[in-house]
Amino acid sequence: MSQMPQQAALSKCPSCEEPLESGDRFCGACGYDLSVVPARPKDEPTIAMNGSVPSQASAGHARPRPPSAPPAVPAWPAPGRDGSAGTPPAHRPTDLPGTDSDGSPLPGEPTHPAPAAPPTPAADTPVTPPPPLAAPAPPSPAQGTPVPPPSPQGAPVPPPPPPPTAPPAPSSGVRFDRRAQSAAPAAPAASPAPTQPAGGVHQPAQPDEYPLQAPDPRVAAEPAQATGGTAVCVACRAGRVDDDGYCENCGHAQPRERDHMEQECGPIAAVSDRGLRHHRNEDAFTLGTTTLPDGSPASVAIVCDGVSSATRPDEASLAASRAASESLLAALPHGTHPQQAMHDAIIAAAEAVNALADEPAAAREHAPHQNAPACTIVGTVVTAGLLVVGWVGDSRAYWVPVDRSAPAARLTEDDSWAAQMVAAGLMGEAEAYADQRAHAITGWLGADAYDLEPHTASFKPDRPGVIVVCTDGLWNYAESADEMVEVVPVDAATRPLHSARVLVGHALDGGGHDNVTVALVPFPAVPQGAGSA
Repeated sequence: MSQMPQQAALSKCPSCEEPLESGDRFCGACGYDLSVVPARPKDEPTIAMNGSVPSQASAGHARPRPPSAPPAVPAWPAPGRDGSAGTPPAHRPTDLPGTDSDGSPLPGEPTHPAPAAPPTPAADTPVTPPPPLAAPAPPSPAQGTPVPPPSPQGAPVPPPPPPPTAPPAPSSGVRFDRRAQSAAPAAPAASPAPTQPAGGVHQPAQPDEYPLQAPDPRVAAEPAQATGGTAVCVACRAGRVDDDGYCENCGHAQPRERDHMEQECGPIAAVSDRGLRHHRNEDAFTLGTTTLPDGSPASVAIVCDGVSSATRPDEASLAASRAASESLLAALPHGTHPQQAMHDAIIAAAEAVNALADEPAAAREHAPHQNAPACTIVGTVVTAGLLVVGWVGDSRAYWVPVDRSAPAARLTEDDSWAAQMVAAGLMGEAEAYADQRAHAITGWLGADAYDLEPHTASFKPDRPGVIVVCTDGLWNYAESADEMVEVVPVDAATRPLHSARVLVGHALDGGGHDNVTVALVPFPAVPQGAGSA
């Protein structure tokens, strides 16, 4: 989730791949010195989507205009600064890689260097070790399988024979690249008898019980059973769940409705997960499809990330995503230009978040010292020949072509302190992103935000591809476009739900330090009724 005053956590140790947290000076697993600041990938928001890579330019300089070419006349009037007609028509990708909502070119030149390690915090930052993970219970022999007695001192211990017909237990991993089993995993069995290894050193017996792991968010809680109409704990399968959401028997927190969400809407799909470190999911998304006045299809995806340092960020992200989606799905069928419709949708989302601050004090958690609800937003509208993105904050959109020999691109530019320093020419990228303030956002939706400046950009790709719309819970583990294209499955355009699960699993396998949300939208838009294979 986004945080206004704090730097985002590092992803992993460059030496042993152990997940790190913000403020680490040394790796807690291998002791690797993290004081050396690696170079940050110089990934910029846009490129020409015709397979060519523009020349590089130094940070802080204006983007040179490509050679002029005959403009392509769109099916609708091109929006101006306020969305009205009267400005030159939208350019083809060979003419203009991307335009902002006011018609100006997006800042920065794209480059495609090799991926680099994430930035390192300042040397005086205190080290915060990651919380210990619960150990899983060891597998027990199947019922009826004999356990070999302890071998004589000095003799090797023969391994017990595998169960002849015991079915494999459901996986407790975090990768979501296949559908979850409907049945919950069985309770752990008793540990096998202790053995005495060679050398006469006695090993203590394994404990009969281990601390219960967090319940798998993919497995829905069982319906309430006959014991007074109360729900049964998904962890111990015996205790009653109290009104506060915790088991009275084992004390385990029960999964919330938003801990893990999946949706497939025709040809587009999205997955959102709480992650492995946070107690709730403060991300939200909405998907939709509609038809333009000429009968061609249009796909809409909105992803919002609640600002964790604000009050009720989960409510802010949910309200913003719903308001933006409703605005887009209402405007597009009436012929509103998609770029203007995206601009208006972000304004509607901001008003919905602002309204949360107007509620009475009782609804504001009796905490007047806390700031107003806030979130970031990123969205896309995809038609048969046009791709539009809009954003405020540090949630991102990436372009991944079906033909992986063509370059991928990041379509958005973060509203963050580091990006602002680089754009102003005050600091280089390596220096800016090594600062503790690097990931502090400078733009968000909320009553206490600065002047709202929705960003929109339009593109006309000349080849099919998929748009990855995500929060920083994903791109922290695949930051540059080159890194993102490596983790997006090659069949993402035809199997969006499967691919979204794989991407969420990639973030969780990398540490899952934040809420993770990703939506996949194929380009060009697929007619309604078409779904994933």
